[in-house]
Amino acid sequence: AAPAGVAGTDYDEIPHTQVRKVIASRLVESKTTVPHYYLTMDVCVTELMALREKLNKQAKKDKEGTPAYKLSVNDFIIKACALALRDHPDVNTSWMDKFIRRYNYVDISVAVASPTGLITPIVTDADMKGLTAISNEVKDLAGKAKAGKLLPHEFQGGTFSVSNLGMFGISSFSAIINPPQSCILAIGAAEERVVPAGEGFGVRSFVKVTLSCDHRTVDGAVGAAFLQSLKAYLEEPSSMLL
Repeated sequence: AAPAGVAGTDYDEIPHTQVRKVIASRLVESKTTVPHYYLTMDVCVTELMALREKLNKQAKKDKEGTPAYKLSVNDFIIKACALALRDHPDVNTSWMDKFIRRYNYVDISVAVASPTGLITPIVTDADMKGLTAISNEVKDLAGKAKAGKLLPHEFQGGTFSVSNLGMFGISSFSAIINPPQSCILAIGAAEERVVPAGEGFGVRSFVKVTLSCDHRTVDGAVGAAFLQSLKAYLEEPSSMLL
């Protein structure tokens, strides 16, 4: 048997990769220079999940039986964020030394875990794309990210970020803002709850979403109004198809 480790001396030292150095530098910069605050809201996604299932069943299949698309909950969230940003342009901003930059386009950075660390490939002009286009683009970008094949323009930039840990069973979390963006949305897992329905009770699915905001650019009321719009899109998902 291998000898027991000696306390204080039995460890491995893993050299920093260039990617890890960049991640560390940007996260420290964000937490030490950006005044974060957090807004959390419950969103009912029962209708969204039903619409997702219906649309996925309607997807045409090729000769091998592969569907043309397979929508995820995250695809709907990305689309809803993009539309809510269009409704609330003061959230789609960056703090600069002498001015606040408000973007006239909506590019959503999507957090993806890769072998070298966290990376955020970008869905450009997400407000102008349909759900299937967003879904296929996210799958393509995530595949490139995990293979280390993303090009610089595919992950540098973005005006807003989305991070989803719901697939790991995480109920809620607060994400660190990706500078120079003003906000990042953190999404937790869908959880079923018994709620009043008519004269009785019913089971509905809810997710907790937490918006991390830069208080220099996004005041509390502005962030709250954005979340109200996001909630409206997600709870009436057919509105995103119009």
